[in-house]
Amino acid sequence: MNVIKTTCAPADQQRNWDSIDWNKCEQEVRKLQVRLVKAQKEGRYNKVKALQWLLTHSFHAKALAVKRVTSNKGKRTSGVDHVLWSSSEAKYQAVSDLKRRDYTPQPLKRVHIKKSNGKQRPLGIPTMKDRAMQALYLLALEPIAETTADSHSYGFRKERSTADARQMCFTALAKRVSAEWVLEADIKGCFDHISHDWLLTHIPMDRVVLKKWLKSGFIFNKELFLTDEGTPQGGIISPTLANMALDGLQGLLAEKIKRKRVSKTTCINPKVHLVRYADDFIITGKSKDQLETIVLPLVRDFLTERGLTLSEEKTRITHIEDGFDFLGFTIRKYEGKFLIKPSKEKLKKFSEKVAGIIDANKTSKQDSLIRLLNPVITGWANYYKGCNASDTFRKADYLIFQKLWAWALRRHPKKGKYWIANKYFRTIKNQNWRFAVDTAYKGKDDVFVLKKLYDTKIVRYVMIKQDANPFDPEWNAYFKRRETYKMLETFQGKKPVLYIWKRQKGVCPICGEIIGRELPWGTTDYLVNGLMQRTLVHDTCRRRNDQLKLKLS
Repeated sequence: MNVIKTTCAPADQQRNWDSIDWNKCEQEVRKLQVRLVKAQKEGRYNKVKALQWLLTHSFHAKALAVKRVTSNKGKRTSGVDHVLWSSSEAKYQAVSDLKRRDYTPQPLKRVHIKKSNGKQRPLGIPTMKDRAMQALYLLALEPIAETTADSHSYGFRKERSTADARQMCFTALAKRVSAEWVLEADIKGCFDHISHDWLLTHIPMDRVVLKKWLKSGFIFNKELFLTDEGTPQGGIISPTLANMALDGLQGLLAEKIKRKRVSKTTCINPKVHLVRYADDFIITGKSKDQLETIVLPLVRDFLTERGLTLSEEKTRITHIEDGFDFLGFTIRKYEGKFLIKPSKEKLKKFSEKVAGIIDANKTSKQDSLIRLLNPVITGWANYYKGCNASDTFRKADYLIFQKLWAWALRRHPKKGKYWIANKYFRTIKNQNWRFAVDTAYKGKDDVFVLKKLYDTKIVRYVMIKQDANPFDPEWNAYFKRRETYKMLETFQGKKPVLYIWKRQKGVCPICGEIIGRELPWGTTDYLVNGLMQRTLVHDTCRRRNDQLKLKLS
């Protein structure tokens, strides 16, 4: 009876969506997730099941699950039932409707998106209710997944990114005595072929609900297709299921391939290291023969047990002097010097994207074109600023200049080149040929400049500690320091802005949500305790606040 009472909505909870205390929801869910990690580490698996049941039946977790699916990019995309939760009433009712009893997921809506190689990738879009149920059960599964995950797995995990995988490649390959051979593995249709039997046997969650998701099928061209294998790309819980299916490979390699001691002072290091990002991974080795005869059979047997196979065409063994591409980076030793650069393929795609924006805006104003290009340039620069990208940035800047010069010449076919150059380009801070235009912002004259990739400062990324678990309270202090470091990097070294962020405890004073790297934010003057202070707020909060002031005035 006590458990049933705790799973109901709190007695003081007002019956509407806008009155929900989100900070309290996160705190209550966090408490249960911490207890889950503790029980998992102690091997108390019955306790884990009890806590998962408690979490998936709690009001706070259901509210956070509904909030997630109604505030992300997919909130305007419906499933086969064409239902969207756009109103506060619909969202609050959805919290009450998230129940395990009599729950039957609907088939997925099958759509196809274009892959980088030109092929089509199938996506399965669940209904809003099914997405919310997956988000709810993910809250109970993710702490377990983080506790049992391979330490060198970086994809679809909290606080980990491609930058961590890139730095791990540096750690495993950069030294003179490091491994010189690399197995580039490519799993054939990982998400589409994972064994349902393996998932139902090994994934520590409610198997009845998991089986319903796996067997729900999909609808394509108004026809229902059943699913006997795989977990659909597009589901919220699918990346975690795929990660858990591939976890264990690192431990298997460490168990089967160990250091051999040949004397009291000498041992042979196999130099085998796994670096995995989702279903993309590499394995290093000291020789080609070692990777072919020992490592590759182990990997094949590991994947076969899970219903997966390697692509024979894309799986290859490469010498570090020849280099290989991984996660958009080219990793290679040039005459013994180890460098990580943006891959030629990614540079080509970036150039094509920029060229497409310029070609699609032949008649647009100069400031409009700059507003379209700057976010694209900034995003690409931020992704590659942690590697040896200076030469690539310089080349990309030149390619962008060529397209902009052609754009300017086309607009004024009867004008001379000097006139065109003076109109669209100028010298700014000793840099010639900067694409810029005069503009007025808040009544002040200003110069709106196109960003240059080469102006981006190359900074060395600090890799996450391998055993760090964001759900484990033992690592709270570490992640707090790491968040401060990342925010200082976001503030581009501006310590006064970091001081404001710390003074606010990293929270927006308007909405109470965290000011982090996910949502855009800015500075504004805000009334705090009767005094106007310079404050960091989310852009959406500031706009909402400004609109409210206009209505009241």
